Amino acid sequence: MNTIQSIMVSTVAAVPGTAHFQAGYVDMVLNAGLVAKMVLGLLLFFSLACWAIIFFKLVEFASVRRDTEKFMAIFQKKGNLSNIFASGKVLKASPSAMVFIAAYKDLVEIVKNRSKPGKGGAADGAEEPFSKQELSEIQRVVNSAASREITKLERKISFLATTGSTAPFIGLFGTVWGVMDAFRAIGIKGSASIAGVAPGISEALIATAAGLLAAVPAVIAFNYFNSRIRRFAGGIEEFTLEFMNLLERKFYR
Repeated sequence: MNTIQSIMVSTVAAVPGTAHFQAGYVDMVLNAGLVAKMVLGLLLFFSLACWAIIFFKLVEFASVRRDTEKFMAIFQKKGNLSNIFASGKVLKASPSAMVFIAAYKDLVEIVKNRSKPGKGGAADGAEEPFSKQELSEIQRVVNSAASREITKLERKISFLATTGSTAPFIGLFGTVWGVMDAFRAIGIKGSASIAGVAPGISEALIATAAGLLAAVPAVIAFNYFNSRIRRFAGGIEEFTLEFMNLLERKFYR
């Protein structure tokens, strides 16, 4: 058995290019052509950027969920609006809290602009109920704030989609270019043996693998974050409806 293995090793070593082919993946990358290295470098940038975004959004969404749960627990008590406002300013990661803060500030401005301002200028102290026009203005402020918060949640997500759709094609370009180089080398050497072709083809295929390694996590993360954003958006919409119903019951004449 040892004799057979010795013969195989000596045969492999005798074939030109086979010793190089047996090198590791790192060596194949280092020995790749300039275009292949540029492609791999670009894919590495996409991959690192995607993982940074994934980590950032996981931390951000965890804060959003935690602060939203705290704020909604406070809001459900239906206490004084000024107290809810004070609590909301602390829970800045909650989109619902930010929507409430924007609406409350508009309420205060409406009260201040009246001929008979509320006690202390706070919305809770309005001596007159809000008119339909004033409620429509508050509704516009609420909708604008909700849209702004959803846009904040969607920040950087588009890069994941871009990576998922373009990285495989960038890798494919590197592979095609590597295969072209391999066949050009065959034409120059006049040899089409497997031992002569395999090293160049394997180096070329690394680009495709790198493209998939960058694209697959990006697509998975994009779909996951999109579903989370839809749930957050549904929660924001539910909160805005509940908040406007509260104003209509409490202040609408």
